[in-house]
Amino acid sequence: MSIDTRKAIKNAYRITCVRGKTALRIRVPGGHIETRFFPLIDEIASKYGDGTAHMTTRQGFELPGIDFDMIPEINKKIRPLIEALGLAVDVGDGGYPAAGTRNICACIGSRVCTFANDDTTAMAREIERMVYPNNFHFKIAVTGCPNDCIKAIMHDFGIICTVEPVYDPSRCISCGACVENCAKAVTGALAMKDFSVVRNHDICIGCGECIRKCPTEAMTRSAQKSYRLVVMGRTGRKNPRIAETFIKWADRELILGVVRNAYDYVERHIDRGLDKEHVGYIVDRTGYRVFREEVLRNVRLNERAVVAENISWGGYRYTNDAGLR
Repeated sequence: MSIDTRKAIKNAYRITCVRGKTALRIRVPGGHIETRFFPLIDEIASKYGDGTAHMTTRQGFELPGIDFDMIPEINKKIRPLIEALGLAVDVGDGGYPAAGTRNICACIGSRVCTFANDDTTAMAREIERMVYPNNFHFKIAVTGCPNDCIKAIMHDFGIICTVEPVYDPSRCISCGACVENCAKAVTGALAMKDFSVVRNHDICIGCGECIRKCPTEAMTRSAQKSYRLVVMGRTGRKNPRIAETFIKWADRELILGVVRNAYDYVERHIDRGLDKEHVGYIVDRTGYRVFREEVLRNVRLNERAVVAENISWGGYRYTNDAGLR
């Protein structure tokens, strides 16, 4: 059987190690799916695959053991799953229109978690509708707080939901609970001075732990949502590394604008001689300054936003293994 592997991969089917068999990748933005879709997923896995489903690291499903000639039939069946993404385009019965931009990941967020500072599922879905379908290789994650359960620091774009505590000294009883907790569990951004709490804005990471620990609600949440954007984290064979902070105390529109512009940046600078090029390697090639200028173009910086003047990524290189002999 003749197989157009490029078309199959773009259509969200994997080339597997079993000859003649493929695996369907099902997108689940934010890792959140309505259970009414489970019977459909079960039907595809049982009728067309080997009866199993793999839960991927990107919070989607992968259904292996599918014959390639079943792809057109399966694509018709998965139309409800694709329509549930809420995309602006009608994909018809053609299946997933792209696979380059990976499923947008998110922790469970403020719908459930008491640590979370925002609804991560809603933001992940908003980003999904904004960037998908797209063939460029992007990995994006949203985490509800600096605990970073989703490992946003390992993504091209990691969005960390933060909060600025609002302090009301009239409600403060000077118990020191927030100060002690911040010193032991966070960054030590709080201190007591003249029986009031003083916050060091330079080292506060907006985790919200002081708000959670205050027994009198002297610390409350700001009405303004804020985010830290970390960029260019990655795994892989070449210089794996943790993302570094690009912007802190950003508002939602700034975050979305930067992500949107990043696709234009890749369009201008990608090496089209490669099958695909990871956005982090493009930044390495053009330099941080070019990346910074282009992703901030025509984007409004909110008043509190702070942008990194320079970023120097670390990580490790496998060539260093020579020293292990």
